[in-house]
Amino acid sequence: MAEKKASDIMVTQQGGVIRNILIQLKLIFRLMGDRRVSFFAKLVPVGAFAYLLFPLDAISLPIIGVVDDAALLWLGSYIFTELCPPEVVEEHKKALAANMSSDSSKDDVIDAEATDSQE
Repeated sequence: MAEKKASDIMVTQQGGVIRNILIQLKLIFRLMGDRRVSFFAKLVPVGAFAYLLFPLDAISLPIIGVVDDAALLWLGSYIFTELCPPEVVEEHKKALAANMSSDSSKDDVIDAEATDSQE
């Protein structure tokens, strides 16, 4: 049986939690605007966001209420992407990945030395 190298097992991090949340939000907005996604599937993130804005929580304890809201938003986004056609989700993920890779090339920093010439 072939042995696996450590580099084959490692998963590279792609920007951290905040970047992953932003990518997920962009994916949801793109899927919400796609006509190939069912109207009923689009009700899931709308309902999760409406629950967030609703003044009464299911659990009204101070810390648990916030966790409750965050968990419901995550669950809503997860269920929504699972209800969307897989080929549509993959298409939008590839487009977002292409946008992210082209955006990162704009942020390259070139380290150099500069001198002023006295003419």
